[in-house]
Amino acid sequence: MQYSIEADTLKKTFTGKHEVRALDGVSFNVAEGTVFGLLGPNGSGKTTAVRILTTILQPDSGRARVLGHDVAKHASLVRSLIGLAGQYAAVDENLTGRENLQMVGRLNHLPRSTVAGRAKELLEQFDLADAADRILKTYSGGMRRRLDLAAALVARPSVLFLDEPTTGLDPQSRNDLWEVIESLVGGGTTVLLTTQYLEEADRLAHSLAVLDHGHVIAEGTPEELKADLGATVLEVGLDTIENARRAAELFRPLGSHTPQVSGTVVEVTVDNGPESAMAGLRFLDQAGIIPAAFTLREPSLDDVFLALTGRRTENESDQDGDPALSGGRGRRRGSPAMETVGMGELS
Repeated sequence: MQYSIEADTLKKTFTGKHEVRALDGVSFNVAEGTVFGLLGPNGSGKTTAVRILTTILQPDSGRARVLGHDVAKHASLVRSLIGLAGQYAAVDENLTGRENLQMVGRLNHLPRSTVAGRAKELLEQFDLADAADRILKTYSGGMRRRLDLAAALVARPSVLFLDEPTTGLDPQSRNDLWEVIESLVGGGTTVLLTTQYLEEADRLAHSLAVLDHGHVIAEGTPEELKADLGATVLEVGLDTIENARRAAELFRPLGSHTPQVSGTVVEVTVDNGPESAMAGLRFLDQAGIIPAAFTLREPSLDDVFLALTGRRTENESDQDGDPALSGGRGRRRGSPAMETVGMGELS
């Protein structure tokens, strides 16, 4: 298999008031012409990995290659072959959309004869042609994100890095950007995508890795990771938090994973949905607890992350989960407990 991106035991520590190990031996490969998702909460090391792969940071140890080129030894060459769109739009608010793209073309040393045509092509592709000559200050958030992605594509890169590209977008703008990414990959572009949105990874990623505290704690396709979790999720709504906690204790025998409580909702993954549902209802009836809602559903990537880390991606709690998971179709790795530190480089 041909890999466009290769990361081999990358390590990176930031020193300051507190020493923080952002990456602690991270390895993964990204196949050519696919979307690879890096999942994890703020502080997991996603952005640090992207900054190393795009030559912005140097790793303390380990190696990384993009299109076969070492990112440390051949940084200039790598930069000429890739595109990068970060968490926040890197465009000039005092220029028009067209002027922004033309400026990027000139910075990439594209022939002047092709810059104008390329800008026009991208403005049309990203549905920005009608706003091409408007100052960016008049653009909506979704329009700015689309222009930022267009800017990353001016030089027609073979590999595109997207660091949480849909952060802050409304659902429709997010969906529009997903369609653009799918179109790019259909044309042969390789995409590395970092995200906290499980729905985003489920839709776009052909394969993914889950990062937590600088470690890869699981990797595989979305389907593999969900299959490892269990066939069905039993989700039960209760009238009080106290009853939810009681129900969670009652449900412990139903599955191999510990039931999770979120407010008044209890979730537990099970292998035999109907049988476990009947058993769960019996447990509740015997305890005199009447559920407000009772649902069986397929597992999601959010369920996977919760099982692996003990928290959902939106939760930036310092509580460490102990995955202690092995086997299955998706590869799961242990992760030692580490302090979670809020730091820009680690998001």
